[in-house]
Amino acid sequence: MVGAGLVVPVPLHWRRRWRRGYNQAAALARALASGLQIPSSDRWLRRVRATPFQTDVAPSARRANVRGAFRAAADPNLKGQTVLLVDDVLTTGGTAHEAARALRAAGAAHVVVAVLAHD
Repeated sequence: MVGAGLVVPVPLHWRRRWRRGYNQAAALARALASGLQIPSSDRWLRRVRATPFQTDVAPSARRANVRGAFRAAADPNLKGQTVLLVDDVLTTGGTAHEAARALRAAGAAHVVVAVLAHD
């Protein structure tokens, strides 16, 4: 596998981002992209459905909670790329799995996940 060509943060639903004022995964992604000197954008992946916090959902239901919650842009920049998907915390991997699925559906060749913490 070749090195990552793009950095993409796991997005928050627009209402959650509005309430919080920022997306912590996007801040991490920008810093990583700057250090790696590769492009980053929070427009390549979006959360199309509001979901409860994963920590508020039983572990057995977390994958179902985020199923279909993400959609990647039909952007030629994604085609054939290795994408570094960035999130703040990984618990069961359900969110990362669904976000990666959406990126691959949009043409990403590989998705590598980077997280700040594992719960």
